[in-house]
Amino acid sequence: METLAALENTGQRSEDQGFSAAIAALSSAFGDPSRRAIFLYIRSNPHCTVAELADEFALHPNVVRHHLDRLLGGSYIEAEAPERSNNAGRPAKRYSCVATDLVFDLGTRQDDLILALLEKALERLGTDQSEAIASQVGHDFGFDLAQRMGPVDGQRTIQAAMATVAQTMTAHGFAARAEGTTHPSVVVEHCPFGEVAAHNPVLCAVDKGMVTGLLAGLGVAQQSTEVQLTSRARGDQACRATA
Repeated sequence: METLAALENTGQRSEDQGFSAAIAALSSAFGDPSRRAIFLYIRSNPHCTVAELADEFALHPNVVRHHLDRLLGGSYIEAEAPERSNNAGRPAKRYSCVATDLVFDLGTRQDDLILALLEKALERLGTDQSEAIASQVGHDFGFDLAQRMGPVDGQRTIQAAMATVAQTMTAHGFAARAEGTTHPSVVVEHCPFGEVAAHNPVLCAVDKGMVTGLLAGLGVAQQSTEVQLTSRARGDQACRATA
Protein backbone atom coordinates (compact mmCIF):
# COMPACT_ATOMS: atom_id res chain seq x y z
CA MET A 1 0.00 0.00 0.00
CA GLU A 2 1.36 3.41 -0.94
CA THR A 3 2.45 5.72 1.83
CA LEU A 4 1.01 9.22 2.18
CA ALA A 5 4.35 10.71 1.16
CA ALA A 6 4.41 8.58 -2.00
CA LEU A 7 0.87 9.65 -2.90
CA GLU A 8 1.76 13.31 -2.33
CA ASN A 9 4.83 12.93 -4.54
CA THR A 10 2.73 11.33 -7.27
CA GLY A 11 0.22 14.19 -7.08
CA GLN A 12 3.04 16.74 -7.19
CA ARG A 13 4.57 15.11 -10.27
CA SER A 14 1.19 15.13 -12.00
CA GLU A 15 0.69 18.81 -11.14
CA ASP A 16 4.23 19.62 -12.31
CA GLN A 17 3.61 17.81 -15.60
CA GLY A 18 0.39 19.75 -16.11
CA PHE A 19 2.19 23.02 -15.43
CA SER A 20 4.96 22.02 -17.85
CA ALA A 21 2.37 21.23 -20.51
CA ALA A 22 0.81 24.67 -20.09
CA ILE A 23 4.22 26.36 -20.27
CA ALA A 24 5.11 24.34 -23.38
CA ALA A 25 1.88 25.46 -25.03
CA LEU A 26 2.56 29.11 -24.18
CA SER A 27 6.16 28.90 -25.38
CA SER A 28 5.12 27.30 -28.66
CA ALA A 29 2.51 29.95 -29.33
CA PHE A 30 4.12 33.09 -27.91
CA GLY A 31 7.84 32.37 -27.69
CA ASP A 32 8.56 34.49 -30.77
CA PRO A 33 8.36 38.32 -30.50
CA SER A 34 6.80 38.67 -33.96
CA ARG A 35 4.16 36.07 -33.09
CA ARG A 36 3.27 37.90 -29.89
CA ALA A 37 3.00 41.17 -31.79
CA ILE A 38 0.80 39.56 -34.45
CA PHE A 39 -1.51 38.12 -31.79
CA LEU A 40 -1.85 41.49 -30.04
CA TYR A 41 -2.55 43.19 -33.37
CA ILE A 42 -5.25 40.63 -34.23
CA ARG A 43 -6.81 41.11 -30.80
CA SER A 44 -7.04 44.85 -31.41
CA ASN A 45 -7.90 44.52 -35.11
CA PRO A 46 -10.10 41.45 -35.64
CA HIS A 47 -10.91 40.08 -39.11
CA CYS A 48 -7.51 41.00 -40.55
CA THR A 49 -5.88 39.19 -43.48
CA VAL A 50 -2.39 37.80 -44.12
CA ALA A 51 -1.71 40.70 -46.50
CA GLU A 52 -2.68 43.26 -43.87
CA LEU A 53 -0.45 41.61 -41.28
CA ALA A 54 2.44 41.35 -43.74
CA ASP A 55 2.17 45.09 -44.48
CA GLU A 56 1.84 46.01 -40.81
CA PHE A 57 4.95 44.10 -39.71
CA ALA A 58 6.99 44.23 -42.95
CA LEU A 59 7.09 40.42 -43.13
CA HIS A 60 6.80 38.04 -46.05
CA PRO A 61 3.28 36.54 -46.23
CA ASN A 62 4.70 33.03 -45.79
CA VAL A 63 6.34 34.09 -42.53
CA VAL A 64 3.02 35.53 -41.35
CA ARG A 65 1.26 32.27 -42.26
CA HIS A 66 3.83 30.33 -40.19
CA HIS A 67 3.05 32.44 -37.12
CA LEU A 68 -0.68 32.17 -37.73
CA ASP A 69 -0.42 28.38 -37.96
CA ARG A 70 1.18 28.28 -34.49
CA LEU A 71 -1.57 30.48 -33.04
CA LEU A 72 -4.26 28.45 -34.79
CA GLY A 73 -2.73 25.22 -33.55
CA GLY A 74 -3.08 26.44 -29.97
CA SER A 75 -6.67 27.62 -30.58
CA TYR A 76 -5.72 31.19 -29.64
CA ILE A 77 -7.09 32.58 -32.91
CA GLU A 78 -9.56 31.33 -35.50
CA ALA A 79 -9.75 31.65 -39.27
CA GLU A 80 -12.98 32.80 -40.87
CA ALA A 81 -14.00 31.13 -44.11
CA PRO A 82 -13.52 33.65 -46.94
CA GLU A 83 -16.64 35.22 -48.40
CA ARG A 84 -17.45 34.45 -51.99
CA SER A 85 -16.57 37.16 -54.44
CA ASN A 86 -17.03 37.83 -58.15
CA ASN A 87 -13.56 39.34 -58.35
CA ALA A 88 -10.67 37.41 -59.86
CA GLY A 89 -8.46 35.45 -57.50
CA ARG A 90 -9.13 33.58 -54.30
CA PRO A 91 -10.69 35.64 -51.48
CA ALA A 92 -8.50 36.00 -48.39
CA LYS A 93 -9.19 34.35 -45.06
CA ARG A 94 -9.59 36.63 -42.05
CA TYR A 95 -8.31 36.00 -38.55
CA SER A 96 -9.70 36.90 -35.14
CA CYS A 97 -8.98 35.97 -31.53
CA VAL A 98 -11.02 33.16 -30.05
CA ALA A 99 -11.76 35.25 -26.95
CA THR A 100 -11.56 38.97 -26.20
CA ASP A 101 -9.59 38.40 -23.00
CA LEU A 102 -6.74 35.91 -23.07
CA VAL A 103 -6.69 34.03 -19.79
CA PHE A 104 -4.27 31.19 -19.07
CA ASP A 105 -5.18 29.02 -16.13
CA LEU A 106 -1.84 27.43 -15.24
CA GLY A 107 -2.98 26.21 -11.85
CA THR A 108 -6.11 24.26 -12.76
CA ARG A 109 -6.54 21.24 -10.51
CA GLN A 110 -8.35 18.10 -11.48
CA ASP A 111 -11.85 17.85 -10.10
CA ASP A 112 -11.69 14.62 -8.08
CA LEU A 113 -15.48 14.26 -7.94
CA ILE A 114 -15.88 14.49 -11.73
CA LEU A 115 -13.03 12.04 -12.28
CA ALA A 116 -14.55 9.62 -9.77
CA LEU A 117 -17.89 9.89 -11.58
CA LEU A 118 -16.17 9.27 -14.93
CA GLU A 119 -14.37 6.24 -13.55
CA LYS A 120 -17.59 4.73 -12.22
CA ALA A 121 -19.42 5.40 -15.51
CA LEU A 122 -16.67 3.62 -17.44
CA GLU A 123 -16.98 0.60 -15.18
CA ARG A 124 -20.72 0.40 -15.78
CA LEU A 125 -20.47 0.81 -19.56
CA GLY A 126 -17.92 -1.91 -20.12
CA THR A 127 -14.71 -1.87 -22.16
CA ASP A 128 -16.06 -1.97 -25.72
CA GLN A 129 -18.72 0.70 -25.28
CA SER A 130 -16.45 2.94 -23.20
CA GLU A 131 -13.69 2.78 -25.81
CA ALA A 132 -16.11 3.53 -28.66
CA ILE A 133 -17.51 6.56 -26.81
CA ALA A 134 -14.02 7.82 -25.87
CA SER A 135 -12.87 7.53 -29.48
CA GLN A 136 -15.94 9.34 -30.81
CA VAL A 137 -15.68 12.15 -28.25
CA GLY A 138 -11.98 12.60 -29.08
CA HIS A 139 -12.68 12.59 -32.82
CA ASP A 140 -15.48 15.15 -32.57
CA PHE A 141 -13.40 17.40 -30.31
CA GLY A 142 -10.35 17.19 -32.61
CA PHE A 143 -12.43 17.77 -35.74
CA ASP A 144 -14.06 20.85 -34.17
CA LEU A 145 -10.64 22.26 -33.23
CA ALA A 146 -9.38 21.75 -36.79
CA GLN A 147 -12.47 23.41 -38.25
CA ARG A 148 -11.82 26.48 -36.09
CA MET A 149 -8.42 26.77 -37.78
CA GLY A 150 -10.18 27.38 -41.08
CA PRO A 151 -9.51 25.87 -44.51
CA VAL A 152 -5.92 24.96 -45.38
CA ASP A 153 -4.05 26.88 -48.08
CA GLY A 154 -2.63 24.40 -50.60
CA GLN A 155 -1.75 20.76 -49.97
CA ARG A 156 -0.70 20.00 -46.41
CA THR A 157 1.61 17.02 -45.95
CA ILE A 158 0.86 14.42 -43.30
CA GLN A 159 4.14 15.38 -41.56
CA ALA A 160 3.13 19.06 -41.34
CA ALA A 161 -0.36 18.08 -40.20
CA MET A 162 1.03 15.89 -37.41
CA ALA A 163 3.14 18.82 -36.21
CA THR A 164 -0.04 20.92 -36.02
CA VAL A 165 -1.80 18.07 -34.22
CA ALA A 166 0.98 17.94 -31.61
CA GLN A 167 0.84 21.71 -31.07
CA THR A 168 -2.93 21.61 -30.70
CA MET A 169 -2.87 18.71 -28.23
CA THR A 170 -0.14 20.42 -26.21
CA ALA A 171 -2.32 23.51 -25.95
CA HIS A 172 -5.00 21.28 -24.40
CA GLY A 173 -2.81 19.69 -21.74
CA PHE A 174 -1.34 16.65 -23.50
CA ALA A 175 2.30 17.87 -23.75
CA ALA A 176 2.70 16.30 -27.20
CA ARG A 177 5.44 16.38 -29.81
CA ALA A 178 5.67 15.23 -33.44
CA GLU A 179 8.23 12.62 -34.49
CA GLY A 180 9.25 10.75 -37.65
CA THR A 181 8.89 11.32 -41.38
CA THR A 182 8.12 7.99 -43.06
CA HIS A 183 5.57 7.11 -40.40
CA PRO A 184 4.89 10.42 -38.61
CA SER A 185 3.56 10.15 -35.09
CA VAL A 186 2.51 12.23 -32.11
CA VAL A 187 4.03 11.30 -28.75
CA VAL A 188 2.14 12.38 -25.63
CA GLU A 189 4.24 12.96 -22.51
CA HIS A 190 1.44 14.01 -20.17
CA CYS A 191 -2.16 12.80 -20.00
CA PRO A 192 -4.70 15.26 -18.56
CA PHE A 193 -6.77 12.32 -17.25
CA GLY A 194 -4.01 11.37 -14.81
CA GLU A 195 -4.50 8.21 -12.75
CA VAL A 196 -8.02 7.67 -14.15
CA ALA A 197 -6.46 6.71 -17.51
CA ALA A 198 -4.04 4.37 -15.74
CA HIS A 199 -6.99 2.57 -14.14
CA ASN A 200 -9.15 2.78 -17.29
CA PRO A 201 -6.92 2.44 -20.40
CA VAL A 202 -10.02 2.78 -22.60
CA LEU A 203 -9.58 6.54 -22.14
CA CYS A 204 -6.48 6.30 -24.34
CA ALA A 205 -8.96 6.07 -27.21
CA VAL A 206 -9.55 9.80 -26.69
CA ASP A 207 -5.98 10.45 -27.87
CA LYS A 208 -6.47 8.33 -30.97
CA GLY A 209 -9.82 9.98 -31.66
CA MET A 210 -8.36 13.47 -31.31
CA VAL A 211 -5.56 12.71 -33.75
CA THR A 212 -8.00 11.15 -36.23
CA GLY A 213 -10.43 14.06 -35.90
CA LEU A 214 -7.73 16.70 -36.26
CA LEU A 215 -6.33 15.03 -39.38
CA ALA A 216 -9.81 14.78 -40.89
CA GLY A 217 -10.58 18.40 -40.03
CA LEU A 218 -7.28 19.53 -41.55
CA GLY A 219 -8.23 17.74 -44.76
CA VAL A 220 -5.28 15.31 -44.94
CA ALA A 221 -6.87 12.07 -43.73
CA GLN A 222 -7.81 9.64 -46.47
CA GLN A 223 -10.07 6.61 -46.29
CA SER A 224 -6.94 4.45 -45.91
CA THR A 225 -5.44 6.60 -43.12
CA GLU A 226 -5.44 4.43 -40.01
CA VAL A 227 -4.10 5.86 -36.77
CA GLN A 228 -2.25 3.25 -34.68
CA LEU A 229 -2.09 3.82 -30.92
CA THR A 230 0.23 2.65 -28.16
CA SER A 231 -0.04 3.80 -24.56
CA ARG A 232 1.78 3.36 -21.26
CA ALA A 233 -1.56 2.65 -19.56
CA ARG A 234 -1.81 -0.44 -21.76
CA GLY A 235 1.73 -1.56 -21.02
CA ASP A 236 3.49 0.03 -24.00
CA GLN A 237 6.70 2.06 -23.74
CA ALA A 238 5.15 5.33 -24.92
CA CYS A 239 1.82 7.02 -25.58
CA ARG A 240 2.10 7.35 -29.36
CA ALA A 241 -0.37 7.83 -32.23
CA THR A 242 1.07 6.99 -35.66
CA ALA A 243 -0.57 7.80 -38.99
